[in-house]
Amino acid sequence: MTFFELLFETINAPSPTLKLNGIAKLRDMSKSIFQSDPHRIFESSQSKIHSLTRPSYAHFCHITHPTKIRRPKHIQSEQSLAKVLHSIVHIEYSAIDLALDALYRFRNLPFGFYQDWLEVAFEESLHFSLLLDSMQHLGFDYGDFPVHSNLFDAQCASENLKDRMALLHRGMEANGLDANPFVTQKIKLYDHPLCDEILKSLDIILNDEISHVKKGDYWWRFSSQNTTPQDFIAILKRFSAFHPIPRILNHQARLQAGFSQSELELLESSSML
Repeated sequence: MTFFELLFETINAPSPTLKLNGIAKLRDMSKSIFQSDPHRIFESSQSKIHSLTRPSYAHFCHITHPTKIRRPKHIQSEQSLAKVLHSIVHIEYSAIDLALDALYRFRNLPFGFYQDWLEVAFEESLHFSLLLDSMQHLGFDYGDFPVHSNLFDAQCASENLKDRMALLHRGMEANGLDANPFVTQKIKLYDHPLCDEILKSLDIILNDEISHVKKGDYWWRFSSQNTTPQDFIAILKRFSAFHPIPRILNHQARLQAGFSQSELELLESSSML
């Protein structure tokens, strides 16, 4: 099986166990390729690129419209804590597929592109596993609550490298940086033995996601000579159906991830329109 065939198989894995097994195989294969013969990636890059027809989690999750998903404003029970965790677990699982699809779909790019997005996929799988473990300790599993397919739909809509990096890896993934402090504060207010471990996981996720957005920033700038803040906002507005423009920004995290202060001000003014 070639590198790209294994990517496609892992993206479409019908269960979390099989997806994580695929990630492990990709780790072993990429280590072998990178250490011995990096050009093997490019030799297999001429294989046909297949479209995705439905998200891999459709096998075990009930998918509904984002507006129909009720998110707890306050955590007052183990079930409401599990619901909060489930929403993040779903984002992390979706993010595994986003990174894998970037690897699969965009061919013949510099070697560093494949190193970067493999690293992202590996880290997203760790995030997923950490939070899934906490949720399972509460007696719940991934798929116990409804989910939406907003990230998958945005992935399918952004077919070229520039749009994909801007919309998803520099745009919607950066929105996770904004949400992290609010989720953290919500969990801090709930007294439960698992909360300390969950907060440690969220801290790991925040730090890793900063580097992921930074990679998105780098490859977005690589994709085109026209990568001004205004161009970035224009792409987000073109894909407004996915609500990529945030209302409240985590300035510190976004600055670390490659945004400028003037760009953050432009984002904030755009969110008010």
